[in-house]
Amino acid sequence: MDKFNFKITVYLPILFALVLIAGILLGVRLAPKSTANQGVFPDYPLEDSKIGEILNFIQRDYVDTVNMVRLNDEAISQILENLDPHSQYIAASELNQVNEQLEGNFEGIGVQFRIENDTVMVVLPLSGGPSEKVGIKAGDRIVVVDKDTIAGIGIQNRDVMKKLKGKRGTKVDLGIFRHDVKGLIDFTITRDVIPTYSVDVAYMVNNSTGYIKINSFTATTHEEFSKALKQLDDEGLSKLILDLRGNTGGYLQAAIDVADEFLKNDALIVYTEGQNRPKNYAYATSRGNFEDGQLIVLIDEGSASASEIVAGAIQDNDRGTIVGRRSFGKGLVQEQRELTDGSALRLTVARYYTPTGRCIQKPYKDGTDAYYEEFHDRFVNGQVLHADSIHFNDSLKYTTPGGKVVYGGGGIMPDVFIPIETGENIAYYNRLINRGIIYYFAFEYTDLHRDALGKFKNYKDFDNGFTVSEAVFENLIEMAAKKEIVRDPAGISARKEDIKNLLKALIGRNILDDLGFYPIYLQKDETFIKAVEWLNDKKNS
Repeated sequence: MDKFNFKITVYLPILFALVLIAGILLGVRLAPKSTANQGVFPDYPLEDSKIGEILNFIQRDYVDTVNMVRLNDEAISQILENLDPHSQYIAASELNQVNEQLEGNFEGIGVQFRIENDTVMVVLPLSGGPSEKVGIKAGDRIVVVDKDTIAGIGIQNRDVMKKLKGKRGTKVDLGIFRHDVKGLIDFTITRDVIPTYSVDVAYMVNNSTGYIKINSFTATTHEEFSKALKQLDDEGLSKLILDLRGNTGGYLQAAIDVADEFLKNDALIVYTEGQNRPKNYAYATSRGNFEDGQLIVLIDEGSASASEIVAGAIQDNDRGTIVGRRSFGKGLVQEQRELTDGSALRLTVARYYTPTGRCIQKPYKDGTDAYYEEFHDRFVNGQVLHADSIHFNDSLKYTTPGGKVVYGGGGIMPDVFIPIETGENIAYYNRLINRGIIYYFAFEYTDLHRDALGKFKNYKDFDNGFTVSEAVFENLIEMAAKKEIVRDPAGISARKEDIKNLLKALIGRNILDDLGFYPIYLQKDETFIKAVEWLNDKKNS
């Protein structure tokens, strides 16, 4: 992979983590909860099961003390590993955390934070949340939580979450360090329900073209998307770019509801079928609010499950243009059953199929390791560079009503392929990102210039009124050198504008959240630029 110097390597570790988590989170179709007296395998004849017999034998006669709960959990996990990569056992201690990522809210104090120099720093208090209401500000350092010092002890993100999250109505005492204030400031915050948003941003790119980015498909996605669509419609929307890149999925129903916004009444969106599940069809209704405008959907190798349902429905109904790179290839549906101890089993019960009848689930017969290595192999074998490096089986060829040829067997192939950016001179830029230099510098700069940056109330003012000066750029390069990223004149010269653009976008995020980031960052995004050009090309109208 080194020979390609892929720009995507910047995000590859994150993508691997997201797709691994996708086994739990993607394409979930929640079934009714089990009753209290149901076991793990309630329909399997007890006399034919060796599992319970063996566990009982161990508990009764093993030479040493055994943690039977852990042994039970591990036994179940081993069983599921022999099924498919997305059937998952979720321990009781993890279930709430897993579920809340799909429910669209959690209970806590309402701050975005990051850990820098072993200190928890508030990036932004969430608008209308309990922290903002008591006066917590961006740039504050959380030093003490309920009389426990959390600075300088090597605290991790998960530990911070445990301390700050809690049931609605409970209180937490914070000791805050703030620049220009002597000593710590004490705050008592009453935790509340904090919404989490799956629509990152919605804005008008120009007078006719809107952009909406969805990061996941949760219980609130359709409501958020409808609101965003209405907002853009009021601003003159006639063309839309829907960005599903890096969206690892979520609720099947959320994907159906979003796709419904684009398709005419009775158009097939998706259907599911399993060995023990009959075919179940989902059709569009007459309630769609963007059935006629030009539509582009952006996807990449991180787009999975629910994202692929939407992209497949749009492509198979000849409704819009898919731009980007081949999606992940996750076409399995899970149902959840909660077990008697509060844990849960999410079991794959069906596959989903796009309207032309293709299943886009990639093979997993060689095991979980090979399944995820295929995701990595695309970067090695050139599939992210050349569309013709991707070979499809003719037996999996399908044709849309408009005559377009599409393929099943492993992800959605875009109509317009955008290769990943490569080149020797990208290495320096990648190192700055991989080491977190640009992110750290952006936060430090924002922290030192909050008064000046506070004058920008929206992204347009910020974009027009803020420039990364040569002096600021040189300070960034000097910081990188101090952190052992050797100055590379050729790399700096080739990627100077990209570095400046990302730095500006990150500063914008620090003061205006994602609406300060994406309109800036996308100005240098090749896939986005191609989508805008495609929409502006009259022959595609």
